[in-house]
Amino acid sequence: MDKAATNAGLETLTAGGALLARLKAVGVDYLFCNSGTDFPPIIEGLAEAVAKDVPLPRALIMPHEAAAMGMAHGYYLATGRSQAVIAHTNVGLANCAIGAINAAVEHIPVLLFSGRTPTTEKDRFGTRTVPIGWGQEMRDQTALVREASKWDYELRFPEQALEIADRAWAIANSTPRGPVYVSLPREVLCEPAPTAGLDARPLMQPAVSHADPRQITEAAKVLAEAENPVIFAQHGTGSAEAFAALSELATEWGIPVCQYWALALAIPTNHPMAAEANPAKLIERADAILVLDALAPWSPEQHRPRPDCTIIQMAQDPLSSRTPVRNFRSDISIACDLSDGILSLKAAMDALRPQDADRQKRRRESVAAENAKARDKTVAAAEAGRDGIMTKEWVSLCLSRALEGQDATVLSELGCPMAPMTLGHHRAWYQEPHAGGLGWSFPAALGMQLADRERLIVATMGDGSYMFANPVACHQIAEALDLPILVVIVNNAEWGAVRQSVLGVYPDGYAARSNVMPLTQLSPVPDFTRVAEASRAWARRVDDGAALPDRLAEALDHIRTKRTLALLDVRVRP
Repeated sequence: MDKAATNAGLETLTAGGALLARLKAVGVDYLFCNSGTDFPPIIEGLAEAVAKDVPLPRALIMPHEAAAMGMAHGYYLATGRSQAVIAHTNVGLANCAIGAINAAVEHIPVLLFSGRTPTTEKDRFGTRTVPIGWGQEMRDQTALVREASKWDYELRFPEQALEIADRAWAIANSTPRGPVYVSLPREVLCEPAPTAGLDARPLMQPAVSHADPRQITEAAKVLAEAENPVIFAQHGTGSAEAFAALSELATEWGIPVCQYWALALAIPTNHPMAAEANPAKLIERADAILVLDALAPWSPEQHRPRPDCTIIQMAQDPLSSRTPVRNFRSDISIACDLSDGILSLKAAMDALRPQDADRQKRRRESVAAENAKARDKTVAAAEAGRDGIMTKEWVSLCLSRALEGQDATVLSELGCPMAPMTLGHHRAWYQEPHAGGLGWSFPAALGMQLADRERLIVATMGDGSYMFANPVACHQIAEALDLPILVVIVNNAEWGAVRQSVLGVYPDGYAARSNVMPLTQLSPVPDFTRVAEASRAWARRVDDGAALPDRLAEALDHIRTKRTLALLDVRVRP
């Protein structure tokens, strides 16, 4: 009997089971779950659906909700498919909040659910049974994540389960994408729900913005006629095809591409048109700027585009409408998926062709020479960081060399900087979200590994970020699910980002002159290798920069042959 016939024979499931089965129908592969006393109808629904041969997403046990959110985030980066997180009432939802903020800022469409403590005290199935039923009640539980959610709802009746699942999925995946939240009262989930249409096509499809051809034509004309055009990119290109197209466009027209505070790779780091990350000189001379999905393409305090410069913003939400203050100029605002916009722009510029080929050639050669000089300087500085207590840049360079020739992905959270690395494909690099919710790269790497078990996934992070990641929970997940990622802790025994922020605001202040800057130190440093070894991972500490290449080779060999997690605790300079 086929699935449709099987489901047609079902009259009801618990609302919990029907909701989960519907998530499978709309394309959810995994449920990242941290259960609690509100979960009986969810657990019973899972068991009931299995007993009745109803297809379900795979439910995974998450020892901490932050790991659940990070894994859903990473899984989406790897696949482009939304996943679901289910947490325990208000306390579990509170632990999801940082992940929801990260997802919202980066347009990651996570389907977030949490139970809601029963509102009844007696005489109804599913009512309160333990004291926390009173302790976890809130007047407005959704307020914990409302600002990070595109849409929220509380399930009121069991017969809503299928349609609410469809609506949650469609809204999350509509542009601009982002997380949605649904509250699930226990009494409602305990009730029977009709299963008619359980495996039907989704009730609604996501609304996706596409580039306006007139705006694309206008943008192409501006860039083609500019004397000194510049492209700023922060969130990559959206696809392998657009990655190649942007590289070709930049080469043909001689346009530098600046990846200022990049979160994903838009052009190979050793590409002739790949500019250094400091945008100052580029902005000073630019008469046309294309901004590709950048929340903050430069710093308005430090960088001021020319008044006669035409600025084009292209993104799912080019004006970042959910951000209260973001006053970057946008003379042409193109709302679209980045891949679609880049490919359309490339086609429009191909149709124009350079009117002055010699001018384009001179600019291309000049930009390439300037970029090559800057890159040589960056690599030389990284090489100089080997001796004594090594630098982060040396760790990046060594990691890049160790990964050479492999189709790997690096996720960096205040860990290995991108600049010294040689990265050449659109999935080579991801950095922590600009929301700054720490503890992201470790679980996100686990989510990416879950999505692609043959790919080499590397999570690099500072020592503070490692502690924020709830490492005991993450190592338990890695062992339980056989996820053999490489973890590189760039350990400087301090909040390095906080130190740099203080120096940026008060370069000659008292804190800068102090031997130990207040509120930045993380000494004594724990032995992180012991944390990894508690879950039977391979772990080594590295103090000597000259020894790092060999330790990286050992770690990668362990992953290749033993297929379990490997961790390097690398001590670096403050």
